[in-house]
Amino acid sequence: MRRRSSLSFPDPATSPCPAADVGLLSPGWAGSAGEAATGDTAYVRAMLDAEAALTRAQAALGLTPAAAADAVDAAVADLSRYDARGLALRARATGNPVVPLVADLTAVVAEHDPAAAPYVHRGATSQDIWDTATMLVAFRALESALADLHRAAAVLTRLAEEHRDTVMPGRTLTQHAVPTTFGLKAAGWRHLVLAAHHRLAAVRAVLPVQLGGAAGTLAAFHAYAEADGHSVPDNLGPRLLGAYARETGLAEPILPWHTLRTPIADLTGALALTVGALGKVAADVLALSRTEIGEVTEGRGGGSSTMPHKANPVRSVLVAVAARQVPALASVLYGSLAAEDERPPSAWHAEWQALREALRLVCGAARDTAEMVARLSVDPGRMRENLDATHGLIATERLVAAFGPLIGRDRANEVLTRAARYAAEKRVSLYDALDIEPSIAGAVSGEQLRALTDPARYLGSAGVLVDRALSRRSPFLEDSSS
Repeated sequence: MRRRSSLSFPDPATSPCPAADVGLLSPGWAGSAGEAATGDTAYVRAMLDAEAALTRAQAALGLTPAAAADAVDAAVADLSRYDARGLALRARATGNPVVPLVADLTAVVAEHDPAAAPYVHRGATSQDIWDTATMLVAFRALESALADLHRAAAVLTRLAEEHRDTVMPGRTLTQHAVPTTFGLKAAGWRHLVLAAHHRLAAVRAVLPVQLGGAAGTLAAFHAYAEADGHSVPDNLGPRLLGAYARETGLAEPILPWHTLRTPIADLTGALALTVGALGKVAADVLALSRTEIGEVTEGRGGGSSTMPHKANPVRSVLVAVAARQVPALASVLYGSLAAEDERPPSAWHAEWQALREALRLVCGAARDTAEMVARLSVDPGRMRENLDATHGLIATERLVAAFGPLIGRDRANEVLTRAARYAAEKRVSLYDALDIEPSIAGAVSGEQLRALTDPARYLGSAGVLVDRALSRRSPFLEDSSS
């Protein structure tokens, strides 16, 4: 007979917060600034800020009494008056949390000034407030991500400078290809981080406010103004959009974008690019820190529950996890571009959790990348050992080019193929294998052959490319020395 579990679980309807997501399954963003900036409390704060900014914008245009704007500002100041869990449960009746929030906000405003209560949420629709709040959340969350990308770029600049000429194996399709330098690899990582910083900063700068009313015409604002006896110009809507943007600190859109979801798509693209760029850095560190390779290590690394000797590259693992998850979230967000009518029945709603999780993952990945590169330990000696692991075979591309004019390209390929096989079988260097090839011995001197088979002398423009990369900076990124 199966034994019944003695565990008991809380009733989700009565427990104060039975499903609070504290990051147990997402250590990549747990404890990050991005987590705090995207939590339920942060969304409540942003919705309240959006409501207060709307009342202030209308007051600035003379459509609402200044006293009403003051009353709303006072009502949103105390966040403890608004219960996120209660809003979530009540949102099931209306499909979104703005409706119960407006009810609570109106009640709090009425306590301060009963005459101001009718001006709460006046003329707006729920999506106006939610979309504006979402843009505020994204704007605030990305501040930490940009700061972490800045830190990572500064460290990578130093690594690229220090290791400009540190020779290591270049690898293609997992195999040694031709020599490269760690400085060039670090410069490539820096280039990706700067590209991510540039894209995120550019998108953040144009995150727009949302205001359109029930169907994107702003008609309710005209109706309320007329009812109050105001002379209503045709351009009231654009004027109000501008005032609202100024009050929130967000950008002013050309049109309401209830079903024109390019702001979400642009933000999604920037998030996906960022996590993909950071994922490339993580993938390289994971590969280079393998025990068999050991060219870099993540400082102290992370321990194991059973193997005391382990020092796992945990920061890189967490970044790689984010890089695998965000593209799936992006597919949901891009799918919401195909939103019907003037207000969508599901496309908008589908964005909420996907965007929040993407923001969290990117913020966490930026933090972990900054920490990972700051602790990165580079081992030039191990790089040289690995470079010599194939006994000079990594230089065959150069030798084909060098021997071609002397003995013909086809003949050079034949000779090098035979010499490479001999070197591998006899465990001798490629230099020794070629030194006994009659066609080579008579064509080049021993000193020339030694130079041609030295991987450190076959770096092409690696150093110049490092210099070129380090001379370029994102226009959004301050000098890393400041």
